Amino acid sequence: MGLISWERRRRSAANGAAALLASVAAIALSAPSAQAQQASAPTDQSKETDQQKAAPAGATLLDRILVLSRTGETAIQSLASASHVDQEQLDRRMATTPNEMLFGVPGVAAQADARRVSTSINIRGLQDFGRVAVIVDGARQNFQRSDHGTQSTFYIDPELVKSVDVIRGPVANTYGSGAIGGVVFFDTKDAVDFLKPDETWAGSVTGRYESNGKGWTTSATGAYRINENWDVLGNIVYRDYDNYKDGDGDTVNGTGFDVLSGLLKTTIRPTENSELKLGWVGSNDGWNETSGGLPVNDVDLKSNTFTARYNITDEDKSWLDLHINTSYNKTNLDLTSLAPQNRFDPVTGLPVVLPAGSLSTFDVGTTGIDIWNTSRFETNGIAHELTYGGDWVGDNVKTGGAAGGDSFYTPSGKRNVSGAYVQDKLTWDWLEVVAGLRYDSYSLKDDMHDISGDRLSPRVTVGVSPFESAGLAGLQFYGTYAEGYRSPSITETLISGNHPAGVSFPFLPNPNLRPETGKTTEFGVNYKQNDIFEPGDALRLKAAYFNNDVDDYIDGVTLSPFAPGSGCPFGPGIPICFQYQNFAKAKINGFELEGVYDAAWGYAGFSASITDGHTVSYKGVEADLATIPSSQVTAQLGLRFLEDKLTIGGEVQYNGKPKGNAVATDYTLVNAFASYQATDNLKVDFRADNLFDVKYANPLNGSTTVAVYEPGITLKLAATMRFGG
Repeated sequence: MGLISWERRRRSAANGAAALLASVAAIALSAPSAQAQQASAPTDQSKETDQQKAAPAGATLLDRILVLSRTGETAIQSLASASHVDQEQLDRRMATTPNEMLFGVPGVAAQADARRVSTSINIRGLQDFGRVAVIVDGARQNFQRSDHGTQSTFYIDPELVKSVDVIRGPVANTYGSGAIGGVVFFDTKDAVDFLKPDETWAGSVTGRYESNGKGWTTSATGAYRINENWDVLGNIVYRDYDNYKDGDGDTVNGTGFDVLSGLLKTTIRPTENSELKLGWVGSNDGWNETSGGLPVNDVDLKSNTFTARYNITDEDKSWLDLHINTSYNKTNLDLTSLAPQNRFDPVTGLPVVLPAGSLSTFDVGTTGIDIWNTSRFETNGIAHELTYGGDWVGDNVKTGGAAGGDSFYTPSGKRNVSGAYVQDKLTWDWLEVVAGLRYDSYSLKDDMHDISGDRLSPRVTVGVSPFESAGLAGLQFYGTYAEGYRSPSITETLISGNHPAGVSFPFLPNPNLRPETGKTTEFGVNYKQNDIFEPGDALRLKAAYFNNDVDDYIDGVTLSPFAPGSGCPFGPGIPICFQYQNFAKAKINGFELEGVYDAAWGYAGFSASITDGHTVSYKGVEADLATIPSSQVTAQLGLRFLEDKLTIGGEVQYNGKPKGNAVATDYTLVNAFASYQATDNLKVDFRADNLFDVKYANPLNGSTTVAVYEPGITLKLAATMRFGG
């Protein structure tokens, strides 16, 4: 879309959203108190039963069953660094971007540059090119575009999401190949989360205003129960925002965007012990990229994800608990130049003029199949949960456009990654052992190359609960050694051509890249205790120290044509070359802590993460790792009033700069929130982010050419009306 059409759409949406917000409040206040605000419900009866068994009254987030768990564990039961973000938290954060959904999750950071709808997730200092598996309803999000800053990006509208699960480290290798950093799983809403037991249909509308960037969000949700075994849900969201201002009050150009997102999902239960979910999630995003403060490119990004998930069990979930997931994700990004641009021909390196209206295209299609079964049985008093399965993911990348356009530096090609695994979880009294083995293989090819590789990766975890006394019975210690395997991406292997702007220099392909192997040692503790200070309260705590050595780590390096054996050709106009190369290893270590206390009066949460890391060359030379995020300490407090109708609270987060980062500084963010269930039909939410208007930059943007400052103080106000029958 052009600047004129973008502005017209923005004004129209703002006027419409204002009318919608006023209508929501008026209708809801005059409506009878018949229906309650959308509730967070389990996805099926079996999970509801499991949650009731696992969680006391006033249960905490760490008692929620992890959607991505293949053995039905909660976060506090998991012998791994796992976190869960539920619907209540998402509503409280009033998130606009995936980054805001993950606020305070230890070991997790997000990089978005100024393009807030295009996000890359970092876990424990690892990100991009599949090191972190980002999954939406079982579908891998593998879109990638070569650029300064973020490389592998995705977008999911927070309004469509009901929960987020995170598993940190390569212990997550049963969820797909390459995730040496970890897995982030976004689970979208279901009709059963929205409909009351006695309702056939229900709907809701939401209007929200944000002060910084002066943007509106409008959302509508509808659900229908066709019969007791078949329901359907749809959700549509439109967001429209201007450029925001940083903590100094300066406008950050290129941060405005508009995005239309939607969700359609149906759940069918053919038998009492089987379930089929069919879903579609899509978005159409638009924003302007800037250079020197002026718009240079109009960006239009369309993403569509289709999923089918089937689960069948025997009556007791003993030998049969079979899951079959299939998915297809297609992302198309069109980059249209808004003004003539001086560029370099990608083949000759000679200066060219890229005319206004020139188009570059990036099309990435990802197909996935994931099948696994869990068998539960006992041998000699030892309980077994034996999980075995396999998965395959195929990427098909097609790029094109005018000479000098950016698409030439994201090479076309195909990559297939597959794996199979077996894992047994053994439980006996105070001892728990998890032993697994995964086999991975990959193939990558274009018109000139055909590359492949494979590997076996083990995992062993031992957990002990040595105490029986009342105060220490919930204390558990564990130790883990796990390996993961990431194959080189198409871009890392095949990138070629000349740098498009500024200075012309060649990108060199590297078909000899070796895959990365993550080798992690982790020691952790889980603690849970109920009825500590008052009946029904709950304390949950997880802490872990980890050390991850990534052998043959891949990163971009600058080569000199004067260095012998560099491979950089010597010639006129070639000051340097750029190539992805292996390092001997990346060494990353750190500490993570997550705790929450929940009682009738409210809750208090605390999390912390400290990550440090560097690369080591084959000659033993150490260098800072640019993807190390800020060390963080986050405290949260929420108070409940008026029979839990009103919740008010706040968050404080300290961020410590990573060493060697040129743009990072220490900074502290303070946020406040309030949520009021005014009537059974109307809910009003308020939030203030960056309350003291701090000017700060995300350290992960240190690799970009210009520091991008994050939003200053932002006030958010929303109203939601629900109705049904």
